[in-house]
Amino acid sequence: MITEFGHFALILAFLVSLVQMTVPLIGAHKRWPGWMAVAEPAASAQFILVAASFLALTWAFVTSDFSLQLVYLNSHSAKPMIYKISGVWGNHEGSMLLWVLILALFGAMAAWFGGNLPPTLKSRVLAVQASIGAAFYAFILWTSNPFTRMDVAPFDGQDLNPLLQDPGLAFHPPFLYLGYVGLSICFSFALAALIEGRVDAAWGRWVRPWTLAAWVFLTIGIALGSWWAYYELGWGGFWFWDPVENASFMPWLFAAALLHSAIVVEKREALKSWTVLLAIMAFGFSLIGTFIVRSGVITSVHAFANDPERGVFILAILVVFTGGALTLFAARAAAMEAKGVFGVVSRESALVANNILLAVSSFVVFIGTIWPLIAEMIWDKKLSVGPPFFNMAFTPFMVVLGLILPIGAMIGWKRGKLPRVFRTLVPAFVLALAIAGLVWAMQTGRSLLGPVGVFLGVWLVAGSATDLWSRTGQNRDISRLWRLPRADWGKAVAHAGLGVTMIGVAGLMAWDEEDIRAVQIGEPWTVGQFEFELQGVERVQGPNYVSQMGEVSVRRDGVEIAHLYPEKRNYPVARMPTTEASIDYRFLRDIYVVIGDPQADGGHVMRIYIKPLANWIWAGCILMALGGGLSLSDRRYRVAAGARKSASGAGAVPAE
Repeated sequence: MITEFGHFALILAFLVSLVQMTVPLIGAHKRWPGWMAVAEPAASAQFILVAASFLALTWAFVTSDFSLQLVYLNSHSAKPMIYKISGVWGNHEGSMLLWVLILALFGAMAAWFGGNLPPTLKSRVLAVQASIGAAFYAFILWTSNPFTRMDVAPFDGQDLNPLLQDPGLAFHPPFLYLGYVGLSICFSFALAALIEGRVDAAWGRWVRPWTLAAWVFLTIGIALGSWWAYYELGWGGFWFWDPVENASFMPWLFAAALLHSAIVVEKREALKSWTVLLAIMAFGFSLIGTFIVRSGVITSVHAFANDPERGVFILAILVVFTGGALTLFAARAAAMEAKGVFGVVSRESALVANNILLAVSSFVVFIGTIWPLIAEMIWDKKLSVGPPFFNMAFTPFMVVLGLILPIGAMIGWKRGKLPRVFRTLVPAFVLALAIAGLVWAMQTGRSLLGPVGVFLGVWLVAGSATDLWSRTGQNRDISRLWRLPRADWGKAVAHAGLGVTMIGVAGLMAWDEEDIRAVQIGEPWTVGQFEFELQGVERVQGPNYVSQMGEVSVRRDGVEIAHLYPEKRNYPVARMPTTEASIDYRFLRDIYVVIGDPQADGGHVMRIYIKPLANWIWAGCILMALGGGLSLSDRRYRVAAGARKSASGAGAVPAE
């Protein structure tokens, strides 16, 4: 009964979305207040209906209702409760339901908190948002129905993919979807502005908090996925440039560019066309990511589905929305005349450079991701584009970005003075150079990757601190720091977080150590400065798996510093083994231990990794998300806050 209710609620949400995408749009065109007023209750009703549908599916998973095909294929009665819940979105159909739930949530929030939006703009934003929802409701109902019943209910299910039975993967998809599905509201704002033919400072102020929220969620989601790959997959890496990893990274880069570009629209009423284009491209690349994950055109361990019918449907959605938006942009771009004029040396120019670097780097990732597909289609050749290409092609853009960020953050609007900024940043530059020189002197026979990465990271962190310190004035009144807007603190913290992540990435890639060998129980061996000893292996029974757990002692200079318990698990229902690494986390390094298969002579294969500065990668991501959260909490950039000054002027939209 509850399952049927969820199915009907989803159908009703689809019907409501059709009303929401047509009636308010006609009302805005005709200036009919009553028709425009339909948008708000429709957005709320749509969210409530989708939420009810999602809760009904969750209930089926929690109660192990195996008469539902999706539950049978992705759950098991012996599975821990947290993984029964995460199993709701650990598959194609359930994850698409989460997709439309978040889409409806952002539409409802625009209705709830958009009180200061001009009525016509608000109606059009909600109508565009509903049109996206309608397309995906149709996709779910016709190709990916999560509420399909089985003729005969099985006794038990086939279990969830064991790799997904992990706390990191339980929270990774919701945050990721909040990010790149959240970019849909920025797309809706852009399309609504194009329809009206007007983009001004008020529009930049309205679109910026939505972009910031989506970017923060996307940052958290990508960081969780990277951390999961690091500790769960047993290979010791944090990023493999997998097509599905790239699918979330490309919108993140465009969202970062959009975030900085919206500042220029808000402050100077410049870069209007570019900002609208970035909003279209950010969500467009989210749709491209959805296509990559669910079409099967590119093979990936993360892919949800490989049904060509679904791929064609998503491709049609991608073409209609992205192609339609770009066509409308081409027709209306001339109407978005920039008012602000700025010099070559200015913060506006620095933000333009920032945008170009982020956008081009995203296209580089895109080309590397789809090139194997293009090569197979055109030349019938099987090609593989791996980390070496991405590291070589992508890294230079990040190096240049890291160099200009501290300068761009401190230079003045309209016309800046570089000598003054350079003088202020001299201590930060000297500190970064000194630490990089120290690193170069300490390492032997290594590449420049480590020192360069450390220099960039320290330059960003010290530059952010210098930016804050410069706000204390000539008298160095520290109390002025506490009176700074939260957005200023957020900018400094986020830029410093990027620096910390750069240091972590450089350290991990330049100085990690790896050792693979077969060892006997009680036989010590040395890797780097550490001595290891496998003290035993025992069989452990888990809730839905059987594990061979090793016990490894780690010593340094004869003193035990850690006791680690790597596992090799086997899930009988899913008939799939997994590797559970055991990691000794420290501030400056991780010791990463993996146990392999037993050998004929009674020994075991052991893999040891020494990972310098590994935790700095995710600490930097936390700082970036924290910086975004601080900026979002600034009353000037909160949703609809600060718009009162412009609401009256922005409401006067020219007739079409």
